[in-house]
Amino acid sequence: MSLHLGSIAPDFTQDSTHGPIRFHEWAGKSWVVLFSHPADFTPVCTTELGAVQRLVPELQKRNVKPIALSVDPVDSHHEWVKDIEETQDVKLSYPILADADFAVSKLYDLVHPELDAKITVRSVFVIDANKKIRATFTYPPSAGRNFDELLRLIDSLQLTDFQSVATPANWKEGDEVVIVPSLKDPEILKQKFPQGWREVKPYLRLTKVSRPS
Repeated sequence: MSLHLGSIAPDFTQDSTHGPIRFHEWAGKSWVVLFSHPADFTPVCTTELGAVQRLVPELQKRNVKPIALSVDPVDSHHEWVKDIEETQDVKLSYPILADADFAVSKLYDLVHPELDAKITVRSVFVIDANKKIRATFTYPPSAGRNFDELLRLIDSLQLTDFQSVATPANWKEGDEVVIVPSLKDPEILKQKFPQGWREVKPYLRLTKVSRPS
């Protein structure tokens, strides 16, 4: 099954470090970041799990739950968590799915046989509160992910859900945003953006808006 932006994230039941998880039920009304790892006790993965734990307070502000996946059994995960907490100076608060049977990996197309049929790639799925996939990105097993970029991406998605704007290159919260080109009616523009805007080109209009709290 091909997963696209806007697809409903497949539901599943799988064991984890927090016990069995029924994915859609566990997600509830939250956004979710599902991110996969090639294996337990690997150096890059260990740093990534620590990095995400340090972002948990910021993710919670955005109503986002993280959940990791690795294709090793849950007993191995529990031992790995000890190493993560020791080396990364964190207390892991989110679950790691024990996808030893590759059931979730196959649902989410995390095994790329052309690269290596025995391990999963480093994929990330950003899933909204309606269970829709809103963004994905995939790194090779050798490259650790930039989770600050993940937070920036979530800020953009949540902002543009509620405003008729898009975010320009290298945008971060508080920067100017782009008014969508389809919005042309002057009266509607004034209603939506009473703070005003600056027009660089007729199709490039910049303004500042706030993300809903």
